[in-house]
Amino acid sequence: MDLIEKLNWRYATKKMLPQKIVPQEKVERILEAIRLAPTSSGLQPYEVIVVTNPGIREKIQAIAKNQAQVTDCSHLLVFAAWDNYTAERINMMFDLTNEERGGGNEGWENYRAMLLGMYPPRNAEENYQHAARQAYIGLGVALVAAAFEEVDSTPMEGFDPKALDDILGLPAKGLRSVTILPLGYRVADQDWLVNLKKIRRPRDRFVSEVK
Repeated sequence: MDLIEKLNWRYATKKMLPQKIVPQEKVERILEAIRLAPTSSGLQPYEVIVVTNPGIREKIQAIAKNQAQVTDCSHLLVFAAWDNYTAERINMMFDLTNEERGGGNEGWENYRAMLLGMYPPRNAEENYQHAARQAYIGLGVALVAAAFEEVDSTPMEGFDPKALDDILGLPAKGLRSVTILPLGYRVADQDWLVNLKKIRRPRDRFVSEVK
């Protein structure tokens, strides 16, 4: 199938088969797609936590409106954004870039200085919200990558972020949960949504052009 066919195939899966495990090579390709996703200034201000531990997932399900996909899925991805932009974090990414590219230049270092002067002085909540929007870019890429791999997925915001942060020990890492994504395989004969027609606004009511 081409990409559009696979995007038509995907849907927010409601019933997943616990016994069917997503092959690790597919999971790794989905994670690599997320890692390669674009972010503002290339800072990658979020991380992905892959949760397979059954006991931890039961705890997460309890604070996620008891949604079955959390425990029935094969792998649960948690997108967690930086709780703040700090000079240390910004310098870490710029230093990594310089190391990988064999050195920087004046323009690049000026850009570093600009970000250092802009982000760290800003309110931490404002910075977190900016970082969280970058995590959503990664989520979008993950949904497309999963569809390409013919792996079912369900993006979720219906959980208690503070409780999830505590379950995973995210505050100690300077992270805050943003969204979660179960990966697995549908149970087609038990999922009320699987056979419903995908409804999206037609192109002429969704896309406008400025020529």
